[in-house]
Amino acid sequence: MFLSYLKLAWRGWQRRKFFTGISLFGISFTLMMLVVVYAMFDHAVGARAPERRADRLLFINRMVLRGPGTQGSSALGYSFLQRHVSSLRLPQAVSLCEAFPTNIALYVGQQVVKADRRYTDATLWQVLDFDFVAGRPYNAAEVRDAAHVIVLNATVARRCFGSEAAAVGQAVQLDGQPYRVVGVVADVPTARELTYAECWLPVTTTADDLRRPDYLGDYQAIILARNAVDVPAVQAEYQRMLAGLPMPDKQYKEIRSYARTLLANYMVDHNNDAGQDGEAAAFWRRWLGLGLLFMLLPALNLVNINVSRTLERSTEIGVRKAFGATAGRLAGQFLIENMLLTLLGGLLGLALAAAVLHLLNDSHFIPYAQLTLSGRVFGLGLGLALVFGLLSGAYPAYRMSKLPAIKALKGELGR
Repeated sequence: MFLSYLKLAWRGWQRRKFFTGISLFGISFTLMMLVVVYAMFDHAVGARAPERRADRLLFINRMVLRGPGTQGSSALGYSFLQRHVSSLRLPQAVSLCEAFPTNIALYVGQQVVKADRRYTDATLWQVLDFDFVAGRPYNAAEVRDAAHVIVLNATVARRCFGSEAAAVGQAVQLDGQPYRVVGVVADVPTARELTYAECWLPVTTTADDLRRPDYLGDYQAIILARNAVDVPAVQAEYQRMLAGLPMPDKQYKEIRSYARTLLANYMVDHNNDAGQDGEAAAFWRRWLGLGLLFMLLPALNLVNINVSRTLERSTEIGVRKAFGATAGRLAGQFLIENMLLTLLGGLLGLALAAAVLHLLNDSHFIPYAQLTLSGRVFGLGLGLALVFGLLSGAYPAYRMSKLPAIKALKGELGR
């Protein structure tokens, strides 16, 4: 039965090659755009290095202090995080590091290399999953002793020393002080904004006063829960801790801060009013609505083309009805034909998306990005093709199934 439908679909496509080409172009272009956007989204928040355990990670990187007619908001103070977040009981591990990277100059002989720096503790290498291509991370003893050691990303290591392996053990000058390269990690894309950097240094080598008791500052906490099920409990423990804190200043009456997931942080977009889930409902409504609208326009065009194809096949429909074909079978046949067409368009769209992603990688539009058609992205593309087929085929299939056999045979469909 399916093979017969496939042969009928092929003959139908061959009859009207021009309209088939238009349909395939509309389907493939639409899906290509949606897949590229989703691939970029997945690249930013999907489970990949260094956030491979994204389902267990929480980030505390913003605090809002409110009072009558006043408000303060920023990242958090290092001392505050050390006293109140590192002491939480439920997490498996807590790392403290700079919330935002800072661009600095590294000196290697007469060469000056610009790089984005992030100060961290030693726990960062346990909480996150960096891919070390050479050397090792700095350890707790080196952080405690404020050792002048540094971890570079692969690109900066090659700029400075020619290769990743050659960089290990070499010295770079930073702020007039020599730092020894102990490790090199694979490049972290700038899209991973909570963990991205080009070089990492022990937080104890900073010129900042890490003992300042201020609630607000320049640091964040990255929490690794024991398992994904514990994430809500860790978030609740953080809220209980905040509820017991005194106000840092009498002008403030409210403290708001959340341990958010990677996805929730992405959705917040620095919105001080966003809750713990990052206003997820509004985020998904907005983007799903835009996606459906983007799909609806070519779907309507395809519906019109399909209706025209249905009317052209009126004689075939009349004959089949006269020989006992049921309305359900006719509708099913046409819907399957349309689904096959949209799946073919979907495969073309995925091929186009792969080409576009390759061009984006080569253009370095997103520094250090390696956008790919991962299993999640590929599955979404095929799923969208099926949805597209249902949207554009349901009404024409229904109309085909309701054509009166006698009128169809006589060509009186307009009466």
